[in-house]
Amino acid sequence: MISRETIDRVFETARVEEVIGEFVTLKKSGSSYKGLSPFVDEKSPSFMVSPVKGIWKDFSTGKGGNAISFLMEHEHYSYPEAIRYLANKYNIIIEETEQSDEQKEAADERESMYLVSKYAQDYFHKTMLNTQKVKAIGLSYFKERGFTNEMIETFQLGYCLDEWTAFTDSALKDGYDLQYLESTGLTIVKEGGKQFDRFKGRVMFPIHSMSGRVLGFGGRILTNDKKAAKYLNSPESEIYHKSKILYGIYQAKKTISKEDNCYLVEGYTDVISMYQSGITNVVASSGTALTPDQIRLVKRLTPNMTVLFDGDAAGLRASVRGIDLILEQGMNVKVVTFPDGDDPDSFAKKKTTAELKEYLENNQQDFISFKVSLLLEEAQNDPIKKAGLIRDIVMSISKIPDSIKQEVYIQECSRMMEISETVLFNELAQMLDKQARDTERKPSTTPRMTIASSSNRAKPVQNTSSGNDMPDDAAFQEMMMSQESSTNAVQSGKSKPGALLAPKGINTLDLYEREIIQILLLYGNHEVNFIDWIEDHDSRGKVVMVKEEYTNTVAHELYLQLQDDEIEFTNPLFLKIYKEISYQINQQEKLAVERLTSHEDSEIASEVTNILMDDERYILSDWASKEIEVAQKTDVLQKLVQDAILNLRRVLIELKVKELMQEVADEEKRVEALQDVMNYTQLKTLLFDKLHRVL
Repeated sequence: MISRETIDRVFETARVEEVIGEFVTLKKSGSSYKGLSPFVDEKSPSFMVSPVKGIWKDFSTGKGGNAISFLMEHEHYSYPEAIRYLANKYNIIIEETEQSDEQKEAADERESMYLVSKYAQDYFHKTMLNTQKVKAIGLSYFKERGFTNEMIETFQLGYCLDEWTAFTDSALKDGYDLQYLESTGLTIVKEGGKQFDRFKGRVMFPIHSMSGRVLGFGGRILTNDKKAAKYLNSPESEIYHKSKILYGIYQAKKTISKEDNCYLVEGYTDVISMYQSGITNVVASSGTALTPDQIRLVKRLTPNMTVLFDGDAAGLRASVRGIDLILEQGMNVKVVTFPDGDDPDSFAKKKTTAELKEYLENNQQDFISFKVSLLLEEAQNDPIKKAGLIRDIVMSISKIPDSIKQEVYIQECSRMMEISETVLFNELAQMLDKQARDTERKPSTTPRMTIASSSNRAKPVQNTSSGNDMPDDAAFQEMMMSQESSTNAVQSGKSKPGALLAPKGINTLDLYEREIIQILLLYGNHEVNFIDWIEDHDSRGKVVMVKEEYTNTVAHELYLQLQDDEIEFTNPLFLKIYKEISYQINQQEKLAVERLTSHEDSEIASEVTNILMDDERYILSDWASKEIEVAQKTDVLQKLVQDAILNLRRVLIELKVKELMQEVADEEKRVEALQDVMNYTQLKTLLFDKLHRVL
């Protein structure tokens, strides 16, 4: 493992603008740089790099991070590979952490297996190209399939001699250990020590990882021997897990990311033919059922997948049944079928690039709609079969995590199957309810806030009237309507004039929690003069409020304010970020934002980067050239901090009032709950006064 010291040295040394500048043309813009997105085609720059913060953000795709994450996104390196790349670039010596003998042995074994696999790829490839008698066998096969020299090089295709030990003998002669030839499955060792080549007499398809390392092989026999399998794969090993890799992912990764779509086919030759025809964002499941790991591999690059099916009807129905898994992973799935008798390989050979792209574009169908039309043919006029079909379709819809998509699909299915939406929604509800019962219950996420008792913190104003002074029924109803209107406004985004509430559809609590995180990240270390009001008594003993000024850092002030009110973040991601910030300011007094943008938790690193770069979005608009002056938040930090806290308290109070209103309906709790509603309402009035807004 790479030592923490080496990783820290890489982060300290690597300049984000230098690293990204090797891949993207950047133009200076103030203290930052901007350029065209390397992930999508665009004419106006939406890509920002901030050397000061050491981060980047692509506003067209939402991606962002530091130098390491850029290499992982753009070059699809793993984290260790990105570290090693930068260490090499900046001449940093990589130190490895002390490992146990078992760890060292395991790491050495995996590395040895990678080296053996790379040797095998080169051996098979060179043997096919440079051995005269092999050209007439292996190379001829690929040429007959219509593959160009460029494709043979791109996919490193090869041939294993039709001799029992030719490859094994060569590898042993070149110093490779039989132990690793056997563990990779390249050599089969029988009892008694007899050994022979697994892929004897087969053309070879190397299978690469996302970063390009050789994991295993697929071999196709060239004879008509019915006793031998047509295709043979490497066995499962420490480096090769068939269910976790897709053929062609290494060659296709950049186009998949750029085109924001991945085409899925079945076999090796399908991939190569499509690639040669200009469809380079294509991968294969290698003839096996798709697995969650394979889907997640694609999801790292795009949320969109288009499955290409052969025209064979029987095979089509069998394949369709396995696609629910893609929906379950939150992917958007489309389907294209080829004419009967064609598969992606044969169809691609018949068409020009333009014709193939046009066919794929014009014949793609949404998966759910496709499944309905396909299964309706089976059901025809049989009501029993149609009922089963409906449940099958709704089961697929229930796998989709997005409730809006579920509703849209239900409406579409209702139209296509001529059945009421109510029936379909009821069936969906039953399925979702069953799934929920089968899943462990999640803990409550009700917002928590305890009002502080210190004089400078907001607290409910206690009503001193007796229970006999409670409002009559008419007044009670009026107040209930008022509170219902107010709390509904918070949830819906509608508000009375002057209230600072979120637009419709935005979670108001999330909005203010994110604002507090943003203030902490951007201005946490700034020292600001704050004002507090302390209760005191004048010479006659009358209570008066005395203004007190004090200096504090923004981070410590916000921490104390939240701590006093015992406010907890309700958004899980913001809570994680806040805990990291709190730990820093309590341990080292100062906030080190770079520790968060390079955090080992990718969710934290990504969100912190997004928040930081959102603050610089205005640079893309180049307001200075339009002679528009952008106000600096640093000039009004005191108000910014106080407003953020007051707004968060206000929203929490409104949510608390809504919760209390449900208790008012209970006769036993009505008086106490109504008293609390009145107290919180008065507190909310005070908060609006402090915010200088109208209630």
